[in-house]
Amino acid sequence: MASSSHMKDAAPGMAALSICESLLLALGDLKIMNEQHALGVINDAAAAHQAASVAAGSAEAASQHLEVVAILNRIVAGGNSIRRP
Repeated sequence: MASSSHMKDAAPGMAALSICESLLLALGDLKIMNEQHALGVINDAAAAHQAASVAAGSAEAASQHLEVVAILNRIVAGGNSIRRP
């Protein structure tokens, strides 16, 4: 079981992710952004964190960026933020 301190530290990131996923879904529902563009946003974010992992000043920072890349790749694979027909 995760400690309450760890859960409290993770909560802001989880809230931000939920908001971003909801925004991508809303943009798609309103026909403002299509699936390809929504996936592009997520892939761009992953690429930025991939680059940041290389430029990171410590192994811990690099590891954190790579974990973000992994999460974003799972979102793309799972379709969490995009309604697919």
